[in-house]
Amino acid sequence: MRPLPGTPRPGFPPPAPDTPPLRLLIADDNPVVRAGLVALLSAGAGTTVVAEARDGREAYEGALLHRPDVILLDVRMPGVDGISALPHLVPLAPVMMLTYSHETQTVREALRLGAGGYLVHGEFTTEQLVRAVRDVREGRPHVTPGATRALLTALRSDATAHTNLNSVEKSAISEPQALSQLQPPVGHSFRSRFRLSEREAEIMDLIASGMTNQQIAAACFISEKTVKNHINRIFAKLHSTTRSQATAKWLGVA
Repeated sequence: MRPLPGTPRPGFPPPAPDTPPLRLLIADDNPVVRAGLVALLSAGAGTTVVAEARDGREAYEGALLHRPDVILLDVRMPGVDGISALPHLVPLAPVMMLTYSHETQTVREALRLGAGGYLVHGEFTTEQLVRAVRDVREGRPHVTPGATRALLTALRSDATAHTNLNSVEKSAISEPQALSQLQPPVGHSFRSRFRLSEREAEIMDLIASGMTNQQIAAACFISEKTVKNHINRIFAKLHSTTRSQATAKWLGVA
């Protein structure tokens, strides 16, 4: 006899209860972008849009009223922009920047102020967007390649400036009369002695920025196990046993 519909089959666990969809708030001044995201994230992907906003002030008011699980926030908006609104939104819900802007300073400031992720339009699929929303809700960061490149550019620039400053200071002590003739070394040349691969150098930059293994894995789209394998090789090449030792050598302060 066939079992009645909905009756669990012998030997099989009962079906899992339906998980409620993640509730999202979308803040973007472009109505076309908002409409596209609403259609995308309300089409049975386990997410639903409960509120929309045209600027940071509306996003804050909407977050207070609807208490979303995640806020998707644009950077450039009239009135209160995304960066200005970010410190007020982060205490209310995890925030993921979803924007066309990948300027270095903007990316760094957004992550510094507490954004849980930074996605640049055109650099992710629908599936990746939905996964990023879920991960940010759980505290796992997501950063698309354009934003990652901006971070790495800034880190390398900072490291080069730091290395050059150290070189100038040391030379000034030993040969103060030759200050005007100094030719500071380039950061990449300084680091070449460590013989890190391109991927290892990228990961070392992220370590120096203070990222955890989990954050590095998300930024580089690799597993945490792969990150650990890279770090083991990096430490061996830098003759270091801790992140702080490796960072000091990488930045030229050890």
